[in-house]
Amino acid sequence: MAANPRAVTGCTTRRLRCDERRFCGFRPSDLVYRDRTGETYRVLYNPAHRWFYVPEMRADEAVLIKCYDSAEDGTARFTAHSAFEDPTAPPDVLPRQSIEVRTLVFHHA
Repeated sequence: MAANPRAVTGCTTRRLRCDERRFCGFRPSDLVYRDRTGETYRVLYNPAHRWFYVPEMRADEAVLIKCYDSAEDGTARFTAHSAFEDPTAPPDVLPRQSIEVRTLVFHHA
């Protein structure tokens, strides 16, 4: 067990999509770096969201998170994910360790 595990939603943008320009349930937010400002989304509370996490992941396990998909065919464009405080964790639990690797995949249908 580790402190602040990562959780992901199991939902489709089809349920959350409002129109062609924005997504329901997500609010644009600045992502500020030293030399530039990007954009990310903050997830708004929605009782329809279903959150999942693996409380005792092993070193030989991985979670893949879709950060962006340009397809507009109704499938999920990205996956909401966040760390959270686990109220069941003991007070002396070790901090979560994770490695993030970003990969671009180009696919022609």
